[in-house]
Amino acid sequence: QVQLVESGGGLVQTGGSLRLSCAASGRPFRLLNVGWFRQAPGKEREFVAVITRRGDGTYYADSVKGRFTISRDNAKNTVYLQMNSLKPEDTAVFYCAASTDYSGMFYSRYDSWGQGTQVTVSS
Repeated sequence: QVQLVESGGGLVQTGGSLRLSCAASGRPFRLLNVGWFRQAPGKEREFVAVITRRGDGTYYADSVKGRFTISRDNAKNTVYLQMNSLKPEDTAVFYCAASTDYSGMFYSRYDSWGQGTQVTVSS
């Protein structure tokens, strides 16, 4: 089993920045591919970004390319999502998810999920 805990969400104005963290435990972190997803009220869960085990491969949704950066520090068992130039449409609960197999943008393939952290961007 792997446990994931997100943190770093909050309220920010349009154009501001936030850095989300996803801390993992219960399984060797180096074995986990980790993705970020988000879900706004009344909408489907949306893929944001994913990073491979060693951090040498990343993939982003078109809506966040150039604004968000996913990274990881395996020594700290943590994956980060740096979010810059935030827009009101970024408002959502952000979740991190992990899987030993690479799952990319397909949320149904991830094995473990955190409880989420709220990101609110004021207009």
